[in-house]
Amino acid sequence: MTERFYIDVHVVQTVPPANLNRDDQGNPKEAIYGGVRRSRVSSQAWKRASRRHFDEQAPEADRATRTKRIASELVTRITRDTGLDRENAARIATALLAQLGISQGKKAGDTAYLLFYGNAQLDAVASLVTDRAAELAALEDGALTEAVKELPVVEKFQSGHPVGVALFGRMVADIPKLNVDAAVQVAHALSTHETQLEFDYFTAVDDQNEKEETGAGMIGTIGFNSATLYRYATVGFTQLADNLGGDTEAALDALDQFLDSFALSAPTGYENSFAHRTRPSLVAVVVRTDQPVNLVSAFEEPVPTEAGIQATSARRLAEEHLTATQVWGDTPLYQAASHTFSSREPRTKDTAEALTQAFGDLVNFADLRTTLRARLTTALREQA
Repeated sequence: MTERFYIDVHVVQTVPPANLNRDDQGNPKEAIYGGVRRSRVSSQAWKRASRRHFDEQAPEADRATRTKRIASELVTRITRDTGLDRENAARIATALLAQLGISQGKKAGDTAYLLFYGNAQLDAVASLVTDRAAELAALEDGALTEAVKELPVVEKFQSGHPVGVALFGRMVADIPKLNVDAAVQVAHALSTHETQLEFDYFTAVDDQNEKEETGAGMIGTIGFNSATLYRYATVGFTQLADNLGGDTEAALDALDQFLDSFALSAPTGYENSFAHRTRPSLVAVVVRTDQPVNLVSAFEEPVPTEAGIQATSARRLAEEHLTATQVWGDTPLYQAASHTFSSREPRTKDTAEALTQAFGDLVNFADLRTTLRARLTTALREQA
């Protein structure tokens, strides 16, 4: 029986006063867990941050776009490639996209919902009419629709998925043929300890005030909190490879990009006000062949809110992983950790030792990525 590989990623990261992901009141999102209030960052927020991080490093054609304005994007490509004016290009684009059966939005030219697609996929759709653009533009609307009816528009969106779509999937409720099952699950980030919502009262002074004028030109408040977060995601490697047409090398590349971006990205909410970007104090990776395992139960009893929260959180995580593998008899295919806790420092020695016992000797992040890929490559070769 072919084994399935689940790559669990566990992150402990401390964030200073910040409002990374706001709720409908403009305050940091929260959750009750273990009977106390915790800071929370939604999975959607960190998935978007991860996607934007790896898209920034990819060529334009390899990026993914999520938008209601797919028609306008297709028109731009047709005019670029054929020299047609936008009016005729829009007629052709409308006829092509009609094959998808996408509901129209309230605003002219928009779809009713966001569609997630690869830029290269839309380029491929535009290329279907490049050589016939002038001929198609001369047809009446009804004849134009008939002329493009047999073109493989749907097929272009069903293959050649970019990393973003392959990882996070695509859900189009009324067009199942466009659905792509996600290869990644991302948990809501949760503080390992109790948090309190605070408010920053701020004023802005009008630089053109006369000397006799007093008072602020603007007054407001921003909600914030500070937290050590436990972040978790898991990648189903088999699903990822399937989404990439069975190309295991492409799947290994995508996994590596995701691991790098999930570890190093951050949501941008109020970033100019708080400059909240930090790096994780711990990134642990475990490859399992049975099921993904979220270790948030390590923090059901909140970490005491005193000095050393991140070290205690990392130690709790290591102990939870070790206990779980011993109790359930799990033998991970691979496990490793990169962290900032020194065994030579008395205040972090216990944490460093616990992490070594749970995940093995400390490795830097680059080596963790390299050895993860090597171990998966070996396992895949053994399966062949």
